[in-house]
Amino acid sequence: MQKKQQVKRIFDSISHKYDLLNHLLSAGIDVYWRKRAIKLTKFEKDAKLLDIACGTGDFAISAKKAGIKEIVGADLSANMLNYFHKKAEWSIGNAVQSVAESLPFKSDSFSNITVAFGVRNFYDIPMAFQKFREILIKNGKVTILEFRLPTNKLVRGFYLFYFNRILPFVGRIISSDKEAYTYLPESVDEFDKKVDLIKLLKEAGFSEVERHSLTFGIVQIVIGKK
Repeated sequence: MQKKQQVKRIFDSISHKYDLLNHLLSAGIDVYWRKRAIKLTKFEKDAKLLDIACGTGDFAISAKKAGIKEIVGADLSANMLNYFHKKAEWSIGNAVQSVAESLPFKSDSFSNITVAFGVRNFYDIPMAFQKFREILIKNGKVTILEFRLPTNKLVRGFYLFYFNRILPFVGRIISSDKEAYTYLPESVDEFDKKVDLIKLLKEAGFSEVERHSLTFGIVQIVIGKK
């Protein structure tokens, strides 16, 4: 539970600068990553989406623009959800404060679940994936957008320098939170070494799991079908 409290404190603290830092530190490519994840998911016309770790709502808003009508957001940070509500009035009444491991939804409630850059913040990933499968309908899909360490040595070297040197420095200046942008590179490194998303999704009962790499392998999209 210590990680849960740490993550909540960090995101409550940086919520007012979160969007600015996301776009700045990714050079705006994060917009493309979300659009690509939506396209690869191939949502049905009557999709009902639960966006977990929704933050300030960028993924949910992109999904709405893509034509998905029923969207619910879930996030641990109340401050992040408040910014989501400011950006999209339709999210008011369609977002809950919750962790992925104990979502307050019944079985077979959604056709799709998305998590953009949030799985590494879960305190129990296998438990969360089991919960995902429970609340998805038959043939429902989970789509995960997440960072990873690139395999190309040259790209990896630049990536690690940026993540460990540039990103914490810029993030600390803009957000005034030293821990937040030290936690990010540390969490990505630990996640990449210890977590196999495909393996964990299959162990949770998902089939037809596929992985797509983006932007020289620094980002992955993993899609699993119930």
